[in-house]
Amino acid sequence: MHGAVVVVGGGVVGASVAYHLAARGLRDVVVLDGAPGPGAGSTGRATGGFRVQFASAINVRLSLLARERLRAFAEETGGDCGYVPAGYLWIARNEAELTPLRAALAVQRANGVDDAREVDAADVAVLNPALVRDGIAGGTYCASDGFIRPLGILDGYRTAAERLGVRFVWEVAVVGAQRGAGGRIDALHTTRGDIACDVVVNAAGAWAGLVGDALGADVLVVPLRRQVAITVPTDALPASMPMTIFADGFHLRVRDGRVLLLLPTAGADDPFDDAVEPEWIDTVAWAAHARVPCLRAIPVDRSNCWAGLYEMSPDGNAILGPAPGTPNLYLANGSSGHGVMHAPALGLLLAEMIVDGAAHTLDVTALRADRFAPTDAARASELL
Repeated sequence: MHGAVVVVGGGVVGASVAYHLAARGLRDVVVLDGAPGPGAGSTGRATGGFRVQFASAINVRLSLLARERLRAFAEETGGDCGYVPAGYLWIARNEAELTPLRAALAVQRANGVDDAREVDAADVAVLNPALVRDGIAGGTYCASDGFIRPLGILDGYRTAAERLGVRFVWEVAVVGAQRGAGGRIDALHTTRGDIACDVVVNAAGAWAGLVGDALGADVLVVPLRRQVAITVPTDALPASMPMTIFADGFHLRVRDGRVLLLLPTAGADDPFDDAVEPEWIDTVAWAAHARVPCLRAIPVDRSNCWAGLYEMSPDGNAILGPAPGTPNLYLANGSSGHGVMHAPALGLLLAEMIVDGAAHTLDVTALRADRFAPTDAARASELL
């Protein structure tokens, strides 16, 4: 088999890269993934939030670009991204928690966000009347933030890419690489044979580090488990309720008539463990009952709770562009919990790098792979 471009990873980022390459005229694009089919990895386990409310300029700009692409998604791909601007409401319980929200708001406004604003306790009571009012100092809110359908975005890009000639190959793992002149990758060794290639893209999500090891190219990405609790079907909260997030990371949203509850925890001993801990379900349910009293009467559907893996970079920002030391290897990794929402932007920008030699729609210097020291282990908060 041969691919002018071989994309390793068939999740939403890999599918976006493949589609945008094909849309630029590259027809010999192959996508490899170890899963049995589309949506079996992290994309299918994402909760589907979308926001421009970030604390870093690059993430704000990625979100603005992605939002533009999502608004044109149906026309461009024929798919349904499910974008609903229900809003994101960040809650602060004291002045100390308001400080980083205000700083982030300043960054957002400086980078073109015109509908994010600070809200007081009375505003919060209107935006989400289900919350306990005591102990809320205020927060921030952006009406154009909201929800998307991760599998809808994946399917839209995948099917549009296939119409343009992209081949998706499932249940195949990359186990090595054949190097040529100048350190280039001439072929990938896989569990189903060798694939000659001109360009390789690592878009393997939480498994990007393992793929990097197989290719002999370090990728500073580690998996981080995130667990999701889901209630039984209920109309206790409206579907129009904004995503509501507290400073400790507890957040909730309504999806398909159920309430999703999340509370970050430390990673598991096995970084690829995606099991849900029964004790964690108790903890997140307690947090929900303390803050949203109507949920005390709504049981958690324990048999349908799930977990997925974030792909964490050292600074919490994506890694996008050429891999140091390998001229024809490109990285689309480390989105740190923002991969689904930023996939429309990341695919477009990486296609520009590969086809044109540089990204021109957005300055992505801040995302270059060589920004880290080899031993860099610091990690930014995946919240803001």
